[in-house]
Order: sequence, then C-alpha cells, then structure tokens
Amino acid sequence: MFTANLSQDKWKRIGLRKRSGILVSLFSVYSKDSLGIGDFEDLKLLIDWSKKSGNSIIQLLPMNDLGATFCPYDGSSSFALEPAYLSLGQIKGAQKRHFRKRIAEIKEKFPLDRPYLDYRIKKEKINLLWDIYLEYKPDESKGFKDFIRKNSYWVFDFALFKVLKDYQNDLPWYEWEEKYKSRDLKELTIFSRSHERKIDFQVWLQWQLYQQFKAIKKYAEKKKILLKGDLPILVSRDSADIWQHQEFFKLDFAAGAPPDMYTALGQRWGMPTYDWEKIRQDNYRYLLERLKYAAEFYGLLRIDHVVGLFRIWSIPYDEPPENKGLNGFFDPSDESKWGKQGKEILSFMLKNTNMLLCAEDLGVIPKICPQTLKELGIPGNDVQRWTKDWKIKHDFLKAQEYRQLSVAMLSTHDTTNWPAWWENEAGTVDEQLFIHRCTERGIDYTKIKEKLFDPQLSRNGRLRWLNSVTSAKILVDILGKPKEVLVDFIEIYENSFKEKEKLWRHLKLDGQMREKSDSEILKAALKVTLDAQSIFSIQLITDWLYLADIFKGDPYQYRLNTPGTISAKNWSQLLPLSLDKLLRHPVTSTIRKLIAASGRI
Repeated sequence: MFTANLSQDKWKRIGLRKRSGILVSLFSVYSKDSLGIGDFEDLKLLIDWSKKSGNSIIQLLPMNDLGATFCPYDGSSSFALEPAYLSLGQIKGAQKRHFRKRIAEIKEKFPLDRPYLDYRIKKEKINLLWDIYLEYKPDESKGFKDFIRKNSYWVFDFALFKVLKDYQNDLPWYEWEEKYKSRDLKELTIFSRSHERKIDFQVWLQWQLYQQFKAIKKYAEKKKILLKGDLPILVSRDSADIWQHQEFFKLDFAAGAPPDMYTALGQRWGMPTYDWEKIRQDNYRYLLERLKYAAEFYGLLRIDHVVGLFRIWSIPYDEPPENKGLNGFFDPSDESKWGKQGKEILSFMLKNTNMLLCAEDLGVIPKICPQTLKELGIPGNDVQRWTKDWKIKHDFLKAQEYRQLSVAMLSTHDTTNWPAWWENEAGTVDEQLFIHRCTERGIDYTKIKEKLFDPQLSRNGRLRWLNSVTSAKILVDILGKPKEVLVDFIEIYENSFKEKEKLWRHLKLDGQMREKSDSEILKAALKVTLDAQSIFSIQLITDWLYLADIFKGDPYQYRLNTPGTISAKNWSQLLPLSLDKLLRHPVTSTIRKLIAASGRI
C-alpha cells in the first residue's frame, strides 16, 4: 500500500511506523511570555509537550496571513505568513527600553486568560514592528537578499498588495481604482516608488517570519517531531494571489458544498474557484511555488478539501447569499473528467515536493477520489463519528477496519470536539435539514415533530429521536407518505437512531449508557483511534485535554469553527491553560500512557 507509488520516497523518509499527533492552531495556544497571541517561540513549548506526551506529529492549521474574517482557510495570501505570530523576543531592537515598555503595556491590554482571542492585537503588534523597523536599518544581509530572490514569484506582489490595500482604505482589491485593480504596470511602478519604505517593511516582516519558522522546524527535527502543514484548497477572493493572478480564477463563481445530511442548504464559502486549464497552460507554476514555500517549514502537508481538485461545487456569484450552496453545480460538469483532473494535479504535486502529502477526503465524495489517493499512496481521514457501515449495519467500524492509509481522528477543526458531539449531536439529525426535507414532501413539520423527537434531548439545532420510534415503518407511518418517497428520511433515521447506544457498545463500556461525556468514555473513544490500523492517529488538542478537568461548562462552547458562519467565536478559541502549565500538568502522563499502549510512541 505504501510502495510502488509516487509517495514511496516520502514514506521512506518519514518511516513506515504508526505515529500519534496533535492538531492545533497557533492562535489557540500561548505561554506566559506571549504578547496577546501565540507566537513562534511558543511552538517550542508545544514541541516539548508533544515529545513529553508521546506524540510525534504536530499538525498546524494554515499559518498564512489572515484576512478580514481571521479564517486560516480564507487567507489574504497562500504564501505570506501571519505577522502576528512573530516573536518580539527574536526581533533585533525590540529589547530597547522604550519598546520593552510598550510591549508591557500591550501585554496588559491583551491578556490571554479569557475564552477568546482579541484580534485587535494584530494591529497593535504590527504598529510596534513598524516602529522597530524604522529605528533600525533594514536587513541587507545575504540571507535577506537570498530570501527575496528565492521568493520573487510572490513576495513583492504581496507587499505591494498590502500597501495598496491600506492606501485604498482597506477596500477589497476588486473595488480599487481601475488602474490598480487591473494592475496597470506603469501606475504600479509609480506607486511602488512613492511607497517604497512601506513595501520594504512588508517584505522585511516576511523575512523575519521565515527565519523564525525555519528555526522552529530545526528545533522540531532535533526533538524528532514532524511538523504537518495545511494547504488550503482555496484562497480569499480579496487576496494577493487573486489580484496577482486573476486569470487563474473563475471570479464569477463562489466555491462551497452541496446540501447533505448535516447542512440543508449546503455551504457557500465565497472564495472563487480555479481555472485549472489556465493554471495547466502555465505548467502549474502557481501550485509549484506554493509547494516550494510550504516545504521550507513542513515535512508533511495536508491538502484541504482534496475532492475539490477533482471537482468543486460552484455557485454563481450573484446567487442570493441566503440560498447558500443550494443552487450550485459541480465543475467540471462532466463526471468522466473528474478522475483525470484530480490524478493529474496530485501526481504533479507528488513529483515536485519532498513532503509527504495527506488529504482531507471527508464528506460526500465520488469513489474516484479515495481510489486515486490509495493508488498514489496519500493518506485520507477516518473520523470516528463518520467511520461507519452506512448501508447495511449502520454501525461503527472496528479499529482493524479503518483504512491503513489514513489519519484516524475523533474530530476536526470544522466539527464539534468529541465531548460536544457526544452530548449534543450523537444520535441526532440536523433540524434545518429535516424541515427542508419535510417542506419538499409537503409534510407539516410542526405536526409530526413531537411524535418523532425528544424535546429534552434536542439542542443546538439537533433533533434526538424518541425511543418509541423503533423502526423505519413507524417513521413512515408518522410522516404519512409512501415509503418510496421517503427513502432519504429512512436513510437518515437508520444511521442516527440509537447512535449513542451503538457507540457505547462499540467502545465496550460497561453499565447503562451515560448522556454526559467523561474521561472514561473519552479514553475509550481515543483508544479506538489509537488502536486503529491507520498509519497516523492525530487528535484535536481539545480532545486530548478533555481527559483532564480543565474545561468548564457545555463542551459545545469550545468549538474552533462552525462552517458556513461568520462569528467572533470562530477561529479565536483559547485554551484554558498556558503551555507552561500544560508541560507540568498530570494529563500529559495520562496521554503518554494511552499512546504507549497503542504502540505509537
């Protein structure tokens, strides 16, 4: 499975052995020395903790420069790193007395003992970095010049984009003056000359980020920890990439996802889709440069929404936002082209990088996608709550039934954490989806709701079945329609009714099923993913830490992101303890014992 394919040399470098890891966002972790947000120096503590806990992979959410929504998957660049992650302690001149005073004031203004990050810290930090830059002559070292030369494909255009955006009152590039929007070379040259220092500052920031991140990679290698990056499938509509390469994107469309059993109207993400034919005509250089820069920092790379390389759900840009993904279509529309396109892009990537590629292959995907991943030696994702026999037994797969070529997980950054899923979602159906399906069939939802669902156990937009609905026949009788027009209702019922009870038995837990999550239940769930035959087992840091009594209240509040929504709570979760304290916490020993028992240490 891991040989005789384009990934063979990558597997040889990584080593064919089972590993365990953590999935974490840098903005969620911090130390006593952090300045309002986690930074690169904090990654050293995270690496130390990973080593101590028995994990050997750290999977980071995208580290790209964050856009207006602060979403790592909607970045303003797919190259540039986020300047808020710079460690001030490593910046020349920051130790000066007047800067130390300002740092102390900012630290007091942006404490980290709170549930959510205050992203105003980014502006404060960049203002401080600007003043440090002004006080010291820009770096003219050979390393700085080499950095500019090696990254000439993107770095100046990104820096120009940032300065222009500020000059245009932070408007998106497609609302700029025409001469800047259409990239009039003469006008851009004039602008660049008159704003040379600000543009140079942006390049300088990226040079500082590059050096700090390279130092982290070296530290991780010394500790024998693998860093796994994340390649977002898309980039923000208001990004330097799209402004620079408008010909590579279909700007009349917005990417998203079709309706499914979890989202009644599907999803609209807003980012434009790719024009792969134009990218192919340029010999995939845009993709090549992205891989080249990512390889500076990572040994493994996750390809986000890999099915989007085969076909992507495209929504006309002028479609009303409230329709979300309802009226989209797959691009390419010809299904016979999906396999060829996906394999060609993935093969190109494998031939042009030393990183081991992994893929997020979740959701409703065509068979050609996992088949191609297997053929190319690329691991997919097996998330416990969805790793089931959906057609016959409607039950969870055993540890030995997971794909060997996969990453076994309890949760992802786009789902609830595992305790929140157990308490709020297991054994339920999405209420909006159910209402939508009822409306389609002319069924009065208000009349049948109380006959089907338990009001005491239905929450957060999820409906829990009444124990009395013991068969699909009872469901059909209550809905009052012929069985043949209720096939999708029956499928939803069969895969969700008594789901918690099924998992309880699957986890081999004793006694009566408990509604509330606790460390015993979570340990049993973790054991399945650790014992899985999957080559990797990587868990959200939140799921690992729920083994300790450090999260208070409903676990639903500790969700990193709710897809398809814009909220101050998305992408801003802070852990309830610092990395300094985590290194001394007893939970570290508990995690190590679990990993050791699974043979992944």
